[in-house]
Amino acid sequence: MMPSPPAPPPASTGPVLRDIHLPPAPPWWPPAPGWWLLAALVLLGCIALAWLWRRQRRLQQRRRQWLDELEHHAQRHVRDGDDAELAAALQQLLRRVARIHDGAATQQRGAAWHATLARVPVQPATLTRLVALESAMYRPRGALDAPAVLAAARAWLHAAARPRAWKRVASEPEHV
Repeated sequence: MMPSPPAPPPASTGPVLRDIHLPPAPPWWPPAPGWWLLAALVLLGCIALAWLWRRQRRLQQRRRQWLDELEHHAQRHVRDGDDAELAAALQQLLRRVARIHDGAATQQRGAAWHATLARVPVQPATLTRLVALESAMYRPRGALDAPAVLAAARAWLHAAARPRAWKRVASEPEHV
């Protein structure tokens, strides 16, 4: 017997197909819109934190400066013992601090000055001691309780250094 000839290749019945290929990887640039939004939020957050940090540093520096000045006046009073000079210096310091929130604080007297001091939330006894400084500048030596007045001024300055601690002034209704 004779060997049989090889079988003819089967006839193709359709198109010739290539192997599966994947599309190219997406590029990293430009990022998707969600990444742009996230980057903007992070940037705004950093700016807000920097602003808050600077504000806090300024407030701390201002408070430190006021308290250093208060301590300077206290040391000078210990050295000199002049009650009128201490009362005048404390009155001036309190008015400078109050002027930040109320421009008219430097010229107020009596009840208006008391109302300005009362905008800072402190104990009533503290306010009474601070209001008494106005008349203590003109009294003779020994009429001022210096440690109590210094403690009251220190408490008021601590509270006044926080801008949100100040109570708002009730504005009068406008007349039409």
